[in-house]
Amino acid sequence: MTHYFDQKQNSEHAYRAFEAAWEGTLFRFTSDSGVFSRRQVDDGTHLLVSTVLSCEADAPIQVLDLGTGIGVMAIALAGLRPSFRVLGSDINERAVSLARRNASLNGVRNASFLECDGVPVDGACEGEPVEGSAGKGARYDLIILNPPIRAGKETVYRLFREAREHLNDGGRFYIVIRVRQGAASAAKELAGSFDIVETINRGKGYHVIRACVPKSGG
Repeated sequence: MTHYFDQKQNSEHAYRAFEAAWEGTLFRFTSDSGVFSRRQVDDGTHLLVSTVLSCEADAPIQVLDLGTGIGVMAIALAGLRPSFRVLGSDINERAVSLARRNASLNGVRNASFLECDGVPVDGACEGEPVEGSAGKGARYDLIILNPPIRAGKETVYRLFREAREHLNDGGRFYIVIRVRQGAASAAKELAGSFDIVETINRGKGYHVIRACVPKSGG
């Protein structure tokens, strides 16, 4: 049996289509077995996208959707913030393939996707180059994450640390997490690495937490 956080998926294909809307724009997605939230956009993802859109204006920044799954968050942000340059990364090769398909389905051209376990740091994972990457020690202005809770706390906290290491000065890291799945402990863990950590939105049992790196001289 495989999980959505495994690289290879051996379950039989069971394609499914669903829709979601933000800021009055409808997005369409194709999903499959062996990926996260395959039947619909889950409440946490919807809340995180809505929150980031309310906080982040369109600007030419480098964005990473860490653990992108089928690309829902990356595609929504890229579609609604056309100046963003968005990279979605995920360990699940089936999910990454679907994310690329979904970007094309929605006519989104400023998002690309990469199979990678964690934050891409050398402009590539598994030897695959990323067009326009920042190269070795790649950094991002904005990183978003719906943590893979079922992968375990060790994996989730590793992703937190990697995000901090690869944010530019003034960078922001947004996560969404259920209260009952450790929102308080996640905030405490982030506070050990980030200068500013705050819960900025709540809904349906989820918290959206933003952790910030101060600007140089700030």
